[in-house]
Amino acid sequence: MAITTQARTASPQPSGTVIGAGLTVDGEIGGNEPLTIYGAVKGKISLTDVVIIEKGSVVEADVEASEIKVYGSVTGNLVATDRIDVATNARVIGDLRAPRIQIAEGATFKGHIEMDV
Repeated sequence: MAITTQARTASPQPSGTVIGAGLTVDGEIGGNEPLTIYGAVKGKISLTDVVIIEKGSVVEADVEASEIKVYGSVTGNLVATDRIDVATNARVIGDLRAPRIQIAEGATFKGHIEMDV
């Protein structure tokens, strides 16, 4: 019996609130449910759940959440209580702070990293 695995190149199906590809949000977003961004956000995001920044999305905001997954482009500081994942071909300009941080090969990152213990 052969077992094969494939590298994950796409993010999981969105749950919670979704900001669509044709939408731009300018302001502050806060709450306690998951947020998936396909469009553009400018301002500040502060959630107690996961934030997923999808491929093709543009975020110009500081982001605070339990977990942050970046597949698109972010300009701003990212702070997570659990982890931050920056995927292949994602782009982040800003500082990262979390207990666990993963930056995939092929990602673009400019900033500082602080890993809380």
